[in-house]
Amino acid sequence: MQGVEGKTALITGAAKRLGAALAQGLSRAGACVILHCHRSRGDADQTAAAIIDAGGNASVIEADLSDNAAADALMGRAIALVGPIDALINSASIFHECDFAETMPSAIHENMNINAIAPMLLARRFAEQQRPGAIINLLDTMVMDYDKRHIPYHLSKRTLQTLTRMMAVEFAPDIRVNAIAPGLILPPPGENITYLEKLARSNPLQRHGGPADIVEAALFLLRAGFVTGQTLYIDGGRHLRGSMYE
Repeated sequence: MQGVEGKTALITGAAKRLGAALAQGLSRAGACVILHCHRSRGDADQTAAAIIDAGGNASVIEADLSDNAAADALMGRAIALVGPIDALINSASIFHECDFAETMPSAIHENMNINAIAPMLLARRFAEQQRPGAIINLLDTMVMDYDKRHIPYHLSKRTLQTLTRMMAVEFAPDIRVNAIAPGLILPPPGENITYLEKLARSNPLQRHGGPADIVEAALFLLRAGFVTGQTLYIDGGRHLRGSMYE
């Protein structure tokens, strides 16, 4: 992808939060966007309507990414809806608090299915188009650390980081695969901006970011034709600390 204007992007988990911000940001850059959602169809429709009202091109598609068959079929459904896809952004994710002692196999399977296996299945179907394109996987700055409060999530995001490197090799030279690892960007559901402000000193820049920082990183990766297999840490340098979260 040399540029974003006129391209088509499928963004998973695009009903709200970072997925919605990415859909709106890519649309402003001239892309046609497909917003994937599961249980948040109302939010997805609102985001798509806002994009269309602003002069963009957006559509919505539903799928349960915890179902491997549904995840495997999603790319084909998106292509049937709008035609060839130029970019895939795997943003959909689940994030539940669960420490090591509480972690059950079922929680690991659920997180792996949504956070790692679905992106892999979507990416393989994306590559089957046999045309140039770009994939971005959303990770977490804590892949460089030990997130003891979210064990299943942590395992799945580390798996996705490894898959990013694998896919960068497997899909080369036509498809570039990179990742973005956000840090203090959005507070968890139920929290407000003070949550981020209290943790601002946990990174070298001593401040928090926002969704616009993730959009900027995504646009860079979509336009950077000689970059693949990389992870951009959009975290104020938090990953440099090399210590555990307490």
